[in-house]
Amino acid sequence: MPIKIYKPNTAGRRKSSVQDFSDITRTEPEKTLLVIKKEHAGRSGGKITVRHRGAGNKRYIRLVDFRREKFDIPASVASIEYDPNRGARIALLIYKDGEKRYMLAPNGLAVGNTVVSSLQKAEIVTGNRMPLEHIPVGVFVHSVELQPGKGGQLGRGAGTQIQIMAVEGRFATLKLPSGEVRRVPKACAATIGSVSNPDWRLVRWGKAGRMRHRGIRPTVRGKVMNPVDHPHGGGEGKHPIGLKQGPKTKWGKKAMGVKTRNAKKATNVHIIQRRKKKR
Repeated sequence: MPIKIYKPNTAGRRKSSVQDFSDITRTEPEKTLLVIKKEHAGRSGGKITVRHRGAGNKRYIRLVDFRREKFDIPASVASIEYDPNRGARIALLIYKDGEKRYMLAPNGLAVGNTVVSSLQKAEIVTGNRMPLEHIPVGVFVHSVELQPGKGGQLGRGAGTQIQIMAVEGRFATLKLPSGEVRRVPKACAATIGSVSNPDWRLVRWGKAGRMRHRGIRPTVRGKVMNPVDHPHGGGEGKHPIGLKQGPKTKWGKKAMGVKTRNAKKATNVHIIQRRKKKR
């Protein structure tokens, strides 16, 4: 999916780009696979738990099948569709028994292709799904399970891909897009190929109005607040946040570069190499 850039007729156009929807083959979603998305605006129990969320365009949730538990039943790809709730495309599958389901569309999947999900070894073709133990080492996969039968959890973002490094004993070793190397039970299923729409990360939103359509409200910097509102607040004119205290959250906790993962988490033993640090 290439990115479309318009002439800079306005200030917003000058700094923005949009998706080219040439890969979309159907504009109307399947009504039987739609659920209305309720507006929570970052609130839990009426209290704001995630700031800067709210409003935005009305959306419908597409019921995407991340388990794909209809085993050994071939399904044909009826259409490649847009999903407003994710960067990747989704594909409408029609199984031989007539049932329709959405799946996360891999890069290169086209209308008319046939895909299958199996607990045994299947053909190594883009879109097919099977346990990691039946996939050759070095193949790129996505929508990987963390527990057998739970459904794909790893590698679901647009353009992401996970490489199988080894399969030894009860585990398969995977290299994630972040650079992290970790073990996953080899009975967990994965889909062959990388996720569609790899150019999603290149979209420049350009202006605040487009972010409001996405449901993202304005963010105020802490250093322009008063001391009562933020640890960075106060002072006259422009000033640094302070080298000794370092960056803080609104509630006084250390931020930016601080480890947040629980040191006693049970799955830490499966992480062979941590993700790369940002420079």
